[in-house]
Parts: sequence; structure tokens; C-alpha cells
Amino acid sequence: MLETVKYLIGSPGPSGHGSKSTAEQVTENCPNLRSFTAIITGATSGIGAETARVLAKRGARLVLPARNLKAAVEAKARIVSEFPDSEIFVLALDLSSLNSVRSFVAEFISLNLPLNLLINNAGKFSYEHAISDDGIEMTFATNYLGHFLLTKQLVKKMIETAKTAGVQGRIVNVSSGIHSWFSGDVIRSVGEITRNKSWYDATRAYALSKLANVLHTKELAHRLKVIILIHFQTRSIVVIVFYSEINI
Repeated sequence: MLETVKYLIGSPGPSGHGSKSTAEQVTENCPNLRSFTAIITGATSGIGAETARVLAKRGARLVLPARNLKAAVEAKARIVSEFPDSEIFVLALDLSSLNSVRSFVAEFISLNLPLNLLINNAGKFSYEHAISDDGIEMTFATNYLGHFLLTKQLVKKMIETAKTAGVQGRIVNVSSGIHSWFSGDVIRSVGEITRNKSWYDATRAYALSKLANVLHTKELAHRLKVIILIHFQTRSIVVIVFYSEINI
């Protein structure tokens, strides 16, 4: 209860920022990001769009992956109209498809760009039961599995960039306080919501996917720390879980 109250009134956390902090306030101490490249999923609206706008304001090069390329091009146009010197790439990505994730990564790598920031923000709340092309329940496939593979395939590039630039990278996984609404066996539940339409509950499926985001973040932070300490004697990537709320 206390944590909920702190969230609602915007009390600052360990970072010095709270739920009422704006993206401009969060980035005011890093006004020049011209040497940085950021990939932001779900950048056509909401948190992702504002994150992209403010990073462009600070000078970062942006890569906007999108299933709806028209919406992404429009998002790019809005940013460029405000910050004409922005460098923005729009690439196709459907997070519910593992083949699409692999294709996106291959296209990004072919651009020969560094990668400093990976912001896994895109999210889906499916009111109706649906199955991805890979045979996984759609909410879990989009919110977790696609981001898991995207991160896995880009970590090497991020480590290389951090080593070359001498600047820590950042992986940000956007989750939700709703993750705490899920209880039960995670693995079994993924199978149940995939196989049994009658078992499907939209809120429970969303909570499950967001819990998976949190667990992924914790394990990724642990593994990266071990890998990087072994190979580079420095921690080159910081993994962050960021909580957002949605209206259901």
C-alpha cells in the first residue's frame, strides 16, 4: 500500500525521479547524446513516442522499429518537424513474430551503427484470445518473447559498442505494476493460455507477460554482470526495469 501511495503522489525513487517526472526532467543532466544510438520499440505512441521525442531533442540517433510502418514514418515526421537535425531510421518489426525479430536485427546490423540504448517498450493487451505465427499466445509473444529474442540478438552489439565507446549501455524493459497480479506456475500458465481458449483471461495474460519482463530483467542483469566482468573487467551494460501503468 505504501509503495502505491508513493507512486501516486510521485515520490522520487533511487534515481531521484518519480511517476510525475517528465522525460525532459529525466534527461536534463545528459543534454548531448549525439554519439548515442537508441532502438525504441513502440515509439509511435504513448511512452515510446515521448521517449523518442526527448532523445531526439538531446541529439541521439533513433531507430524506430514498427509493425505499422506508416505510423512510424508519421512519428518520425513529427520529431523531425520539431528537431530538423534528427537522424531517424524506420525499420519493420513485428514483435509477435520471431522471424520478424531476426530480420529486423539483420537489417539493423547491416546499417553498421553502434547501439547504446535498447528500450523494450512496446506492449499489447489482447482482449481476445489469439495465437502468434510461432504458436504462442499473442500477448506473451509480443510483450515478452519478441523482446527476449530482440535483446538476446543485440547484446553482442551493445557490448562491442560499450567497449569501443567506453560508455555504459542501457537496456530498459518496460513492465507494469500489474505484474504482481499474477500468481501461479509461469511455465504451465503460458501453455494453458496458448492451448485453451476457454482458460484465457486478458488481464491475467497481460500480468503474466509483464512478470516475465521483470524476471527477464533480473536474470539478464545477473548474466551480463558475470559475462562482462569475465571479458572486459568492467560493467558495460546496465539493465533497468521501468514500470508503467495502462488503463484496462
